[in-house]
Amino acid sequence: MLSVSRPEPKLLNLSGTLSMRYQETGGGPPLLLIRTIRTQLEYFRSLAPLLAKSYTVYTIDLPGHGHSPIDPAASYDEPYFRRAVIRFIEDLNLSDLTLVGESIGGALALTVAGSIPQLIKRVYAINAYDYETRYGDGIRRGNWFANFIMGSLQIPVLGAINASLENKVVLGKIMGGGYHDPRKLPDDLLTEFDKVAHRPGYKKVARKVLAGWRSWSKARDYHQSIAAPVTLIYGDSDWSRPNERERTRSLIPGAQMVTFKNTGHFSAVENPSELARVILGPA
Repeated sequence: MLSVSRPEPKLLNLSGTLSMRYQETGGGPPLLLIRTIRTQLEYFRSLAPLLAKSYTVYTIDLPGHGHSPIDPAASYDEPYFRRAVIRFIEDLNLSDLTLVGESIGGALALTVAGSIPQLIKRVYAINAYDYETRYGDGIRRGNWFANFIMGSLQIPVLGAINASLENKVVLGKIMGGGYHDPRKLPDDLLTEFDKVAHRPGYKKVARKVLAGWRSWSKARDYHQSIAAPVTLIYGDSDWSRPNERERTRSLIPGAQMVTFKNTGHFSAVENPSELARVILGPA
């Protein structure tokens, strides 16, 4: 079995106010990994090497996340992220591209595919976050603690105070609600997420993402424009409900659906080998 090197991430300047940190690894046709809510490219550290044996894998930090620069004036809603991902694809001249995204990354994989169908070969949308009916809806389904904290963030003044008090323990309890087995949340990965959360302006960005909750449900408007084959992948313990998953499937022409057992919202960490098996197909 060939080993895959992991080069240092780069920064791609897309405009005067927009830059994205990314990592390129492997060889073969291009595949773009788009990460979940509140994480960064290191989130895919177990999945990316498995895919890089067959693809040139591009893993990104969405704008304002991870170590990508923060633009305080940006909206950080679905249309903003979608335009940024499309700009990344176009600037690197990627085509015949496979999109793989989880959570908001899954929703973006679908909206990007619907926006530039001529460049997209295939889509794997994992636990697509396209069902919110209230502020922080999906995350709040994880456990009572996540429901309490996420709900408080929308309250003026109190929300900013609570966001500023977030630490590794609080973040771990919230993210743990996205795992079938919370013990599978790696401590060193959580430490990195917590470290990044202390960047100046980062917590304001996080609240802006949550404030744009309506835009993620509106993302379903793009589903019927998707021309590439789509596979929807869900963990059986994902935040989405069965009727929400079926609604997404029914809106995408010819979409297939796969469900993983004993897997939550953060599938790329909890079950990377099974994800790779589905994406890579028969050996």
